[in-house]
Amino acid sequence: MPLFNSNSKLEILNQVKETPFKLERQIQYLVEANLNTLLGLEFFKSEFTISGSVQRLRIDTLAFDRKNKAFVIIEYKQDKNFSVVDQGYAYLSAMLNNKADFILEYNEARNEPLKRSSVDWSQSRIIFISQGFTSYQKEAINFKDLPIALWEIKKYSNQTISFEEIRKLNATESIKTISSKNSDVDAVSREVVVYTEQDRLKSIPEKVQGIYNSLRNKILDLGDVEIKATKLYVAFTVNGSNFTDIALQKQGLKLWINLPKGKLEDPYKLARDVSNIGHHGNGSYELTVKNEDRMDYILTLIKQSYTQKA
Repeated sequence: MPLFNSNSKLEILNQVKETPFKLERQIQYLVEANLNTLLGLEFFKSEFTISGSVQRLRIDTLAFDRKNKAFVIIEYKQDKNFSVVDQGYAYLSAMLNNKADFILEYNEARNEPLKRSSVDWSQSRIIFISQGFTSYQKEAINFKDLPIALWEIKKYSNQTISFEEIRKLNATESIKTISSKNSDVDAVSREVVVYTEQDRLKSIPEKVQGIYNSLRNKILDLGDVEIKATKLYVAFTVNGSNFTDIALQKQGLKLWINLPKGKLEDPYKLARDVSNIGHHGNGSYELTVKNEDRMDYILTLIKQSYTQKA
């Protein structure tokens, strides 16, 4: 998709051209310096070496996901011939076989100690970042339970950076269907769990599901919204950022709005400030939804966060 700079006085458009990164290392430096902004992760180590099933593997970037209490491996790729599934599972398998090394490395890099019991290994994942992926690589991640994500990063002549996740398209097949052909896939699949929206709906009363679906449809109408399920809630994202998270419970919904304290306009005071207490979702505001009353008003609260992230 071509991009243009506009000159409002002359009404002339000048095309903004892509200026590719020359070195993989340039991408790594940029991502590591902005890891929380780009992916909401905590950076703690570059160039970490671990033992894989066949050879020693060098991890480009190690990060920690505080919300999911999990380690995240990040790899940067210029080569378009590698298999994202084979390489991704090889790295994840090596991590699960060397858990103590990851915890030790984190503790040496950070001031606060991390205990083995504080890590949810079932939420481990790997992210590949590249200036471009092939159609084959994009199709290879189209499994509903794949703990692998692809992000494309591009740099332009006006110093603009684009950073976009490759979406899975109506993924319904499980990666476990090919696990017998790959020992790493089989080993990782026994421990790592990738949740779906349907997982979060299981055992939830029909009334609550109806409330959720009503709100869900209104949120999707806001625009280019993607749904991502986690172990604790369903996240609604735009441009890769969560703007609201919803936990489905027996009695209703618990909803978090991803805005900092003092930034939500809420005349009816439906949301409570949870900025200073522990909570699962992102943002400083939480509210409970037990029926469809004031649904349109609740949507105005959510929209404030959506608009900021869009």
